[in-house]
Amino acid sequence: MAHILHIDASPRGDRSISRTLSKEFVNDWKATHPDDTVTYRDLGHNPVPLVTEPWIAAAYSSPEQHTPEQAEAIRISDELVDEFLAADRFVFALPMYNFSISASFKAYIDQIVRVGRTFAVDENGYKGLVHGKKALVVAAQGGSYPEGSPAHSYDMQTPYLQLILGFMGITDLQFIRADNLMGGEEGRNQAIANAQSALKAAVSNW
Repeated sequence: MAHILHIDASPRGDRSISRTLSKEFVNDWKATHPDDTVTYRDLGHNPVPLVTEPWIAAAYSSPEQHTPEQAEAIRISDELVDEFLAADRFVFALPMYNFSISASFKAYIDQIVRVGRTFAVDENGYKGLVHGKKALVVAAQGGSYPEGSPAHSYDMQTPYLQLILGFMGITDLQFIRADNLMGGEEGRNQAIANAQSALKAAVSNW
């Protein structure tokens, strides 16, 4: 039995492609794996706080040293990290904004990348502390950025996610993209259909 953390980052509702696709996938997954459990977090509609100076002071000191302000600043981060570490698998539904991730998801990343919790530093450098977990990224992209194309360098979403998740120790990543969503109705519909097909297959092989 696996526990999945499903995260939406789009501020849109029913118009969101990433939301729609990830919801379809999770519903199909639950139907196929009825013993698995899912925790859902909606960052697009309920964003987490940005990192502040009291947060930084709390993150780099022991709880016994925290002032009331620092304890409150780090409280949500502690809850988010606990939730993150409790999951075996992650479904991240992410729109591409300005060739990268949304501000809401970046704020979440800043809350969970924590020294001593999700990464460590020793004499050999950085070391991820989150192991044995899988992540599925469902990305909605207005353009198309395939490898080998002139536009490939514009995709900073994929390499950033590979880097930051790998930094924490999560290297088993699968990306399913609905791309070229601004390429006209026919291209948009085909991209969504292709992503739906890939997600159906992922229910069996993820």
